[in-house]
Amino acid sequence: MRERGRTRRLLGLGTRTGGAVLKMRLGGQSDWRALGEALFDGLSELKGPAMKLAQIMAQWDDLLPAELVDELARLQRQAEPMPWAEIRRTLDAQYDDLDAVFASIEPRPFASASMGQVHRAVTRGGETLVLKVQYPGLDQVLEDDLVQLRRLMRLGRWLRVPQARLDALFEELAASLRGELDYRAEAEALMRYRARYAHLASLVIPEPLPALCGPRVLAMRYVPGTPLRELEAGDDATRQRIANTLADWLTEELFTFGELHADPHAGNFAADDQGRLVIYDLGAVIPVPPERLAAMLRLLEATLDADPMAMDTALRALGGRQGEGAPLALYQEAAAAVAPLFAPGPQDFGDVRVHRRLRELSPRVWAAMDRLQPPAETLLLSRTLNGHYWNLVRLGARLDMAARVRPLMARAR
Repeated sequence: MRERGRTRRLLGLGTRTGGAVLKMRLGGQSDWRALGEALFDGLSELKGPAMKLAQIMAQWDDLLPAELVDELARLQRQAEPMPWAEIRRTLDAQYDDLDAVFASIEPRPFASASMGQVHRAVTRGGETLVLKVQYPGLDQVLEDDLVQLRRLMRLGRWLRVPQARLDALFEELAASLRGELDYRAEAEALMRYRARYAHLASLVIPEPLPALCGPRVLAMRYVPGTPLRELEAGDDATRQRIANTLADWLTEELFTFGELHADPHAGNFAADDQGRLVIYDLGAVIPVPPERLAAMLRLLEATLDADPMAMDTALRALGGRQGEGAPLALYQEAAAAVAPLFAPGPQDFGDVRVHRRLRELSPRVWAAMDRLQPPAETLLLSRTLNGHYWNLVRLGARLDMAARVRPLMARAR
């Protein structure tokens, strides 16, 4: 019965979403606030991939209507936790004799996510840890939800996205979600990243405890911090230190190691009491081939040169823009929208003029989707970079992006 209830909720949401998309395609005004409230009501108790999809959508601040983004953000903040009795069963299966390992575990989580929730615990030796516990039965829930997600993605045809691209995007999302189910893999990623970035004194990555980790429980040393969202109204010097560390880390991650932290949800980042950036979650790390990076940098260079023909050529080289009629005017407006962030010297990511132009441009991007056709293999990468960009916006970052990207573009030529 529970599974059928999930299916009914997801199909109902698909109907409402499809109606909103169809109304938009026909030139009507969709009630995005009502759709967002429906998403909140339908997804807040579902967990798993359905909640993950909402998190992903909430990071598209520059494309989705503000009313819908507000409701999706509320969904992330106010999701109902899984009952302790169900979480306890997962812990008992992992540790056999739970009381022999831990002196105490807080029944109420201090953080809830799409795939699991986090509980503070104290070992018998007196050490404070955090236990990230996967929701029970999530592997089967994932497969059931992916069936419904594939059906929902058929709505992309209203935007004239070819089925082959929708299928490729689905497979990329499915592989990413399945990868997040293995907490041993996340423990390995934590150890790899701790070793890789040990030289960055401004970065903190919690230490996993392999002896206490399993496929559905991840044990880490407790690292307290102020969540990134709570820094927005905080001390400017701290925000700028965190923003610079985040930008430095992302640059090194991409261009030195060819990987990217692919879950830029703001709840995964914090600042500790020394003003260092804390990264809590490494459940989603994607490889980024150097040739794909080079192609994206060539597109960025054409954009900063405000050369619409070169932008079209670069987009085609990436595997996009298959069709007739390059939207040259749209390219020109997109170049003008992002140009202020790449002007020489430190630029303010909190500049609302940039956000306003991006929002004004988004309906035209959707309308031209049948001609733009972004390559499916870059959508997860683009979505991730977009999420990290909005984290910098939340921090009010002031960064010299021109100086940062100039040597990278030179290497890509």
